[in-house]
Amino acid sequence: MKDIAKKLIVTPGSKARLNKIDPEDALGLEKQRCADQLAKNLERLAVLQYLLYAESKRSLLVVLQGIDAGGKDGTISHVMRGLNPQGVTVTPFKVPEGEEKKHDFLWRVHKAVPPYGSIGIFNRSHYEEVLVVRVHNLKPKSEWSRRYGQINDFEQMLTENGVTVLKFLLYISKQEQAERFRERLDDKSKNWKFSMSDVKEREFWDDYIQAYDDMLTKCSTGHAPWHVIPANKKWFRNLAVSQIMVDALEAMDLKYPKPTADLSKITFE
Repeated sequence: MKDIAKKLIVTPGSKARLNKIDPEDALGLEKQRCADQLAKNLERLAVLQYLLYAESKRSLLVVLQGIDAGGKDGTISHVMRGLNPQGVTVTPFKVPEGEEKKHDFLWRVHKAVPPYGSIGIFNRSHYEEVLVVRVHNLKPKSEWSRRYGQINDFEQMLTENGVTVLKFLLYISKQEQAERFRERLDDKSKNWKFSMSDVKEREFWDDYIQAYDDMLTKCSTGHAPWHVIPANKKWFRNLAVSQIMVDALEAMDLKYPKPTADLSKITFE
């Protein structure tokens, strides 16, 4: 399992092409094996989160991007369920409103970066500024095209200051998206999740794929690389994200802080 990250990473400096990736791919792994490993990963994540909190010198930021119905909510639900909620923040990024519109596009993002000792999860992120903004011509190209470099500089600043950035693109096929939309229509408990805008956005599928390709190509860096997760199979998606998170936290070599008192001299009567 340790090589999952290497197989799914977008190599910095390479040209990304999503149409060369099979969203059904599970790297030859079987469902039961993935389920077993996921259970182990969730246990390990709980231990590593505790270490991260105890050390309180670094933090982990998990960025989840994906087309509608790509599985962002499901990933949060299944991969983060074993974490202590006191040390986790989940921030959804929707259309900027109110005060957010009176600042630069990274202002609200920086505010949501997890403090040291914590794990932060972005459900969508600052990358909407080179995705939705681009596809729907909400800003001129001269403006949104500058944001690739600004994002890279921002993420480098975070990593240089103790924030490990993990970025996941949950990649599903257009056919899989249609099936998930049908499920929302057929299941009354999921009707609320369906929006007519979801249908409208499907008309821009090819435009989004091109925008994703450029995003991955320009913003997969040595300090904050992108991972493309084939996400048609939810069980593989969960395993892959959890494994990469475990690997990243293990690589931090987290340590418990030294006690503030000489514990050998403490006695109880």
